[in-house]
Amino acid sequence: MITASNIFVKYGDRILLDSIDLVIGVKDKVGLIGRNGAGKSTLLKIIAKEITPDDGNITMPTESTVGFLHQEMELPKGKTVIDETMTAFDGTKKIERRIEEINIELGVRTDYESDAYSKLLIEFSDLNDRFSLLGGDNMEADAEKVLKGLGFKNSDFSRLTDEFSGGWQMRIELAKMLLQRPNYLFLDEPTNHLDIESIIWLEQFLKTYPGAVLTISHDKTFLNNVTNRTIEIELGQMFDYKAPYSKAMEMRAERREKTMSAFQNQQKVIAQRERTITRFMAKATKTKMAQSMKKQLDKIERIEIQDEDLATMNIRFPKAPRSGDVVLEGKNLVKSYGSLNVLNKVGIKLDRGDRVAFVGQNGQGKTTLAKIIVNELGLTDGEMKLGHNVQLGYYAQNQSDTLYPKSTLLETMEAHSPPEMRTRLRKILGAFMFSGEDADKKVSVLSGGERARLALACMLLNPFNLLVLDEPTNHLDMLSKEVLKQALVEYDGTIIVVSHDRDFLAGLTNRTIEFRDKKLHDHLGDVNYFLKKRAMDNMREVELSTPKVKETPKENKPELSYDERKKLLRAVSLAEKKIEKLETKIADFEKTMGKSDFFQSPDQQTVINKYNEAKTNLDSAMEEWEKAQLMIEEAGA
Repeated sequence: MITASNIFVKYGDRILLDSIDLVIGVKDKVGLIGRNGAGKSTLLKIIAKEITPDDGNITMPTESTVGFLHQEMELPKGKTVIDETMTAFDGTKKIERRIEEINIELGVRTDYESDAYSKLLIEFSDLNDRFSLLGGDNMEADAEKVLKGLGFKNSDFSRLTDEFSGGWQMRIELAKMLLQRPNYLFLDEPTNHLDIESIIWLEQFLKTYPGAVLTISHDKTFLNNVTNRTIEIELGQMFDYKAPYSKAMEMRAERREKTMSAFQNQQKVIAQRERTITRFMAKATKTKMAQSMKKQLDKIERIEIQDEDLATMNIRFPKAPRSGDVVLEGKNLVKSYGSLNVLNKVGIKLDRGDRVAFVGQNGQGKTTLAKIIVNELGLTDGEMKLGHNVQLGYYAQNQSDTLYPKSTLLETMEAHSPPEMRTRLRKILGAFMFSGEDADKKVSVLSGGERARLALACMLLNPFNLLVLDEPTNHLDMLSKEVLKQALVEYDGTIIVVSHDRDFLAGLTNRTIEFRDKKLHDHLGDVNYFLKKRAMDNMREVELSTPKVKETPKENKPELSYDERKKLLRAVSLAEKKIEKLETKIADFEKTMGKSDFFQSPDQQTVINKYNEAKTNLDSAMEEWEKAQLMIEEAGA
């Protein structure tokens, strides 16, 4: 286990972590939560021994391994995706080489009774066990499986990592980390750059992960599905709940309610005794008794009410100037990137007051259409027209990354402000929880959540009547999400929101446009109505859904769900790859065994054993393939 003792961190006059004690068990699945800037990432880095606290220490077993996924990281350049991912197995390959060395040595040695020979056999056995535990027999297959789970296609494997955005490079780094299987896996906002399908895959992977997981996340569903323990950092203090996020928040409310009740009762008792002491002190015959009562009162352990961080943004969108009845209209819209077609002759029309959610898998064109609407991208074909007096406000996925890091907060606001707003900039910064000297901070020192708040503040400096928001909740803590949502509910203009966050979208929009198969599918109602209409439980299933083809019912054919069909197709693909590799291996063995001097070779028995094992494995793989293929054919899938 990892033990953190008396961890103390202070920045200037602010105590970030106030003598925190923490123990992480070998199988714990922990969600680390708290407001932006509360110290979550700092604590994670301290536990991983990447930074040193002002006081306190971290202890962990010397043989333990740690994997740490940062919010910001860079991959080496010049390698393909699969080659970079396979570096996760450098240690495993080293073990494999040593096994081969020992195998050769055992084949030529004859000192079977010696201690040295016995030690070599023990090392050989230990290394084989370790090699198997690390998945050495299936390194390439495991790498492909994890990469596909995180959203990569076969065609991506041979592409250079340099060609991918920071978000996709983060997925490669995450893949490497998962394949290394460290004892302790530390993840800082792992879902920020993942689409829903990849998040679901990661949830399933982490649920069964044999080691400990400690993750920072503002995704409620992810935390509820992955964790069994919640640690909250608030105003320097730590609160530990043995439950996933939602249950932990119920326990938190109960704890504060009980503490408040006990505090109030104690205050009544103290007030009563103080009155009695004061009365007795006035009487000479009671002075000794009063002094005794005073000593007893001083010994009472006073209940303290912990401070609660309830600071929030005070967002109010400017009143929307009146636009024409039709806000925008697009006809026969086509967008292609080279040979890749994203949108194929789609149409869209928004009337004044529409509140629209864009939903669908990543890569289906949501952000592309948003950028076309705000004129950041051109069309391949078709026509997009904005209505009369439409004034755009746009918040991009990477909006906070566009802020100049060397500017102060006030300079950043001035760069985005019209002249008439200049006198109000400090007040607006205060409304976004940047007060006093914060205005003179550099953007570079801000956390991800603080940058997101600053980007929102910049956006509100100009009036608009069409607001386009692309993943606006990235980096925002849960309370800030609620504040932003309420401000959007009260906004009187037209809204387009690109988001995968069902809690955020619920009740916010009155239309839902689903992006699927290069087309737009328009539904009236908010996301909950849309989900009910599609008979799905949550947004994650919407992201995974594929169109159902109407077929003439056929007799005696079992119906397969999407997940069942996907699982069977994956099983067939994996079995085919396994068969191909085993057939190649068997052919190599047969070539070796066909040599004239083979039976004089000292390792002939080892080769024969491996040959027989490969044939047995081939028979098993064939059976797996036949079984899965038969089920697919019977279901007409």
